[in-house]
Amino acid sequence: MPASRSTSRSAKAAPPAAARRPYWPFGVAAVAVVTIAAVAAAPASLATQFLPPRVHADGLTGTLWHGSTERLSFDGRRAGALEWQLHPAAMLGLRIDASVQWALGAFSAHGVAAIGRSGMTVTALRGGGPIEDLASLGVPAGWHGTGDIEIERAATDFSRITALTARVSVTDLAATQVARGAPLGNYVLNFPSDAVDARGTLVGSLDDAGGPLAVHGTLSLNPFEHTGTLSATLRERPDASDALRSELEQLASMRGRDRDGRIPVDLELSY
Repeated sequence: MPASRSTSRSAKAAPPAAARRPYWPFGVAAVAVVTIAAVAAAPASLATQFLPPRVHADGLTGTLWHGSTERLSFDGRRAGALEWQLHPAAMLGLRIDASVQWALGAFSAHGVAAIGRSGMTVTALRGGGPIEDLASLGVPAGWHGTGDIEIERAATDFSRITALTARVSVTDLAATQVARGAPLGNYVLNFPSDAVDARGTLVGSLDDAGGPLAVHGTLSLNPFEHTGTLSATLRERPDASDALRSELEQLASMRGRDRDGRIPVDLELSY
């Protein structure tokens, strides 16, 4: 006998069960919250655990999240004070990102630093001040001027600089041991994106930006030996002081001049 209509209606398939929601995102979020809370409460002194062997910090205050050190040193040289503020989102990628503010005397700079397992990268670093305040970092005694730094990107593997794109300028440069301290003008040192070679040597172009001395050349820096080489040409301008003209004439008597009156020089530097 044919089934009734009521029986056929009751035999309709039941609605599918609701799909289960994945719970792992909530677990990750919980771990992140706990991690951030722990970092926010941890003392700044724990930051020493993340420093490379050649860097030391004393006088730490604040927390690991937002702290500072009054005495930073690199290879035993005084390297100023540092303040940092961590970026929490980077912790999910197992790295440390922080806004940093650095100062050595009246010379200061600010930017962003990212620290991972294989090294550190600094970006958008801007700053400046009197170059004489950088004596502990290698600026020779007796040199004066106002420096300005713009580092688009600098990277290190904690043993050497692996990348550098930067512009460094100095205005009102003078030195007590050059031309009796007479003004030497303004200069710009550019490090292009390929400034670091396979051996870790930094090579940049050096040019004057106005003043009594016309300069054009390249500067090579060896960070392992703390030495450098300046290969350039020099020529006095009409506003050069008598003391500067006299020293350039002595140099020209030994090195000669090209047909445009420029003096070629190759100077060895140490820092």
